[in-house]
Amino acid sequence: MSEIKTMNAYEAYKMFQENKCNLIDIRELNELELTGRVEGASHIPMGNLEALLDPNSEIFKDGQIDKDKEVVLFCAGGIRSEMSVKSLTEKGFKNISHIEGGFGSISNSSFKIV
Repeated sequence: MSEIKTMNAYEAYKMFQENKCNLIDIRELNELELTGRVEGASHIPMGNLEALLDPNSEIFKDGQIDKDKEVVLFCAGGIRSEMSVKSLTEKGFKNISHIEGGFGSISNSSFKIV
């Protein structure tokens, strides 16, 4: 079984500020509309992750995602992002983690919500 790499919102914020990660919000669009979004985070709904995180996809080609940086996922509470990290790790993805507590913990941290 693959180990699921988890970090807290503080650790993720530090990585994000130091430009060492790709921060990806995997919530659905209606969730972003209801609660806001993290400034600077990319949005890829959970159902599109596997296709879009392929190194040959457009988001890598256009530079939206940097393949040399850690991919940090978050959802509303941390369950979907944890499941996504597990699934993607089992499919061979490297340098991928998630934020414990999801948007709930992010909104109580230093991240800017817009």
